[in-house]
Amino acid sequence: MAIARYEPWSLLHQLHRELDRARGDGNGEGSAATAEWAPAVDIKEDPDKFILQADLPGVKPEEIDITMEDGVLTIKGEKKTEAKTEKDGFKRVERTYGTFHRRFSLPDTANSDAISARSNYGVLEIVIPKREAVQPKKINVTSADEAK
Repeated sequence: MAIARYEPWSLLHQLHRELDRARGDGNGEGSAATAEWAPAVDIKEDPDKFILQADLPGVKPEEIDITMEDGVLTIKGEKKTEAKTEKDGFKRVERTYGTFHRRFSLPDTANSDAISARSNYGVLEIVIPKREAVQPKKINVTSADEAK
């Protein structure tokens, strides 16, 4: 089975960038290049863990906030930049800046107490170990006569 990259908003973002460029405000201020964005994420499942890899080039590890609440893993932060204008020699600005935010619902087998994360060359890797799946517990039903 082939793996296809899913980019549901790419056409909309491209249209937004082109409209900004046509209006002449593609200098970085208020354009798609500085709007909120979501980093690309790959998710891999191994027998004993899940691995999430997020592309965060230019984002320092201390600027990344990872939280776990009610079975939902949240990655957020901000990729900062200075304004890039044509006066500074910029003719095209395509790289994305601004705040980012991704959320992932984790399965019951995820051990949220043992999650680890590290950043290496602009790739954030989050390792989520698995625990054994919770097995249903059999509860015996007794009759009222047996309880006496």
